[in-house]
Amino acid sequence: MASDANGRAAPLVGVLALQGDFEDHQVSLEALGLRTTQVRSAAQLGAIDALVLPGGESTTMLKLLELEDLWEPLGAALRSGVPTLATCAGMILLAQSVEDPAQRCYGLLPITVVRNGYGRQYESGTFALTPATDELPTDLEGTFIRAPRVTAVTGACEVLARRGADPVLLRKGNLLAAAFHPELCVGHPVTSIFAAMVRAVADSA
Repeated sequence: MASDANGRAAPLVGVLALQGDFEDHQVSLEALGLRTTQVRSAAQLGAIDALVLPGGESTTMLKLLELEDLWEPLGAALRSGVPTLATCAGMILLAQSVEDPAQRCYGLLPITVVRNGYGRQYESGTFALTPATDELPTDLEGTFIRAPRVTAVTGACEVLARRGADPVLLRKGNLLAAAFHPELCVGHPVTSIFAAMVRAVADSA
């Protein structure tokens, strides 16, 4: 079992595992010494120290959240302040407003997003990003796969990186959201930022 310098069990990150690339997140987080578990029920949310909302297909995720009676329990967990990393479809779930088409979302991150805002599958790829914080390296890159595009930041929210003029990595409190997929590169700086957030909260508990 992974542990910290004091011999305590490492924080446990629950990765929503209804659909999408949840296993890649587990690999990336475990490489940084965190424990992970797949979350498919409300009961599992009570045992975790942090949460990941992975990429995938957001409308499918919405249907499965309803089918598994997870919409409200997941919302309660997010509102509790648990450290959360949301990537691609996960960012859509956190947004305040979703366009093209409109769909249900938790409204916890003050942004407007357009689904598939960077084009179709053949327009996906890895792109250079411009960091807006010293927490990230100057050669930062992100892989975008039918990614959401942030068209407005409508409240207090840190923009940590941009693609061109577009915000693509944002943070509000313990919520960290990326339009791209850091989990596809083990050791990606965004995953490291999230791991530091998780450990900081665990150490203060």
